Amino acid sequence: MCSSAFLVVATIFLTLMLYESNAQLNATFYANTCPNVSGIVSNVVQQALQSDSRIGASLIRLHFHDCFVNGCDASILLDNSGSINSEKDAAPNTNSARGFNVVDNIKTVLENSCPGVVSCADILALAAEVSVSLSGGPSWNVLLGRRDSLTANQAGANTSIPSPVEGITNINSKFSAVGLNTNDLVALSGAHTFGRAQCRTFSGRLYNFNGTGNPDPTISSSYLATLQQTCPQNGSGTVVANLDPTTADVFDNNYFTNLQNNQGLLQSDKELFSTTGSSTVSIVNSFSSNQTAFFQSFAQSMINMGNISPLTGSNGEIRSDCKKVNGS
Repeated sequence: MCSSAFLVVATIFLTLMLYESNAQLNATFYANTCPNVSGIVSNVVQQALQSDSRIGASLIRLHFHDCFVNGCDASILLDNSGSINSEKDAAPNTNSARGFNVVDNIKTVLENSCPGVVSCADILALAAEVSVSLSGGPSWNVLLGRRDSLTANQAGANTSIPSPVEGITNINSKFSAVGLNTNDLVALSGAHTFGRAQCRTFSGRLYNFNGTGNPDPTISSSYLATLQQTCPQNGSGTVVANLDPTTADVFDNNYFTNLQNNQGLLQSDKELFSTTGSSTVSIVNSFSSNQTAFFQSFAQSMINMGNISPLTGSNGEIRSDCKKVNGS
């Protein structure tokens, strides 16, 4: 009995230690200092969605690309300056990342309501959640209390952010490097249930897959024909296609059914289902057959991602303008 009691205590202690690093993040962080923060973020995002149906997907992508580089610290929002090489100019973000103006609009309203209180990093986390819930997806309690970085890491953005043309092994490694597992990988890939992708990110699959001179054989023939019309060979690489050909602007589990039907748009999408023996296949099947399971996993994985190396306490700062460090 003694040894089993010790084991229980040791397990609890270990669990507390694991969570201690993120103990300063909590859902009620602004309850006294900026109680309307969630409503303000929601209102601005809702307004933006009326004129830009893509903006929800763009905002969640900003949070994702931020967290994978030095943690969730709003470093992706910093513009170039004398001392900063902006992550906006890194390959995964240049002429691609968007929604910065909406973040600025949110920050302006928050600075008027509760100046110097809400970080840009927390704005990204809140905007991602509201983008999902307003599009028909799950809601979750966003943990808050992140602070903003004083610097950016363009080189890190070039190496750490998963690429749409990467294989499953590389992408798994990049998720593992930030403490996320295979379930997180598949769940978070489900964010491709809405939004768009530029032809340049997948045209290789349509015409010259892995240098074969032929299309990727795993694309359904009817889907291939549709995509070749949208993205003709040697056409503009910046034309966009829906990531989800069935319900383009709705957050649902159709993304996973599309994968089963060989209608994954990006190589990084299709490999979740087409890679023989991969543990991702059974997760895709589970999420395809059970939207509730997907929504629950997605919400938890977003919380997990939001917990990547936040700056808390006296680290970093609360930027007054998300594009630049204070006093610059």
